[in-house]
Amino acid sequence: MNPVALAIHGGCGVMAKLDLSEEEWQAARADLASSLRAGWAVLAKGGTALDAVEVAVVVMEDSPHFNAGYGAALNENAEHELDASIMDGSNFDAGAICAASRIRNPVKAARAVMERSGAVLLTGPAADRFAERSGLDIVAADYFTTERRQKALAAMKAHARTGTYAAASEAEKHGTVGAVALDRAGHLAAATSTGGYNNKPQGRVGDSPIIGAGTYARDGVCAVSGTGQGEFFIRHVVGHEIASRIAYLGETLETASHKVIRDDLKSYGIGAGAVAVDGSGNVSAPYNTDGMFRGWVTRDGKLHVASHGEVFFVETLEVPGAPGA
Repeated sequence: MNPVALAIHGGCGVMAKLDLSEEEWQAARADLASSLRAGWAVLAKGGTALDAVEVAVVVMEDSPHFNAGYGAALNENAEHELDASIMDGSNFDAGAICAASRIRNPVKAARAVMERSGAVLLTGPAADRFAERSGLDIVAADYFTTERRQKALAAMKAHARTGTYAAASEAEKHGTVGAVALDRAGHLAAATSTGGYNNKPQGRVGDSPIIGAGTYARDGVCAVSGTGQGEFFIRHVVGHEIASRIAYLGETLETASHKVIRDDLKSYGIGAGAVAVDGSGNVSAPYNTDGMFRGWVTRDGKLHVASHGEVFFVETLEVPGAPGA
């Protein structure tokens, strides 16, 4: 039986440790753990990697602690424009939406685009209408707005007025959520969802809905979900680049992902991070900022979460095929 594995991220733009109380940090880490439990439950029952990454991302989209779905960033007009994508590594099927404003769970809409539309990417109001026709939950635009994002927007507008954008914290700028998984059949999948960055230009689209950039999966190689300044992820086609280094150079998952995130993207002075899993169930979660919301369940069922340098072991989950499972 093939091993299974799951990894998630909640964005590399985490706040300085003193910006939140310990209770708030614990709440964010608890939601990471809930996301992992949801995705692992699918894998433990023999479900697909595609289903696992979707349900894991939904949990984070429903949490106010991350920049996707509820709690998403606001653009320059104080509006939400949501992006998401999903990819099946077994057949390269993929779906994505961008600049949507009323879809409660954008990753579900990306899945629907993949399976029902004949397209890979739908945008703006057309994506909203497609999601509604597909029977997905549609909400008022202000559903996504939280006080934290309103404060971040105000902070970014202040930086814009004073020319101090470079001094803005990663948390003020952006954030993303994503998941990657390997299932019992040996298939890989990845999904990513985001509100973009605070005070972004209306209509801006980042890497999260771009297949090969913010999201990529190829069976036998790896699945990748990225987080950071999307323009650079697009230019470097980050997900595909990591997979190509593994496939063509023979690099390990750890070497390839760290080279792209910590060397190639770090050289631009921009925040970047990713989670990735390979066909053997190895997990990598590199980042080049002060921290990244992240978590994973290893092949032996051990669940870990983290925000900064310290990694917290939470519990051991049921492993498919283990005695008593």
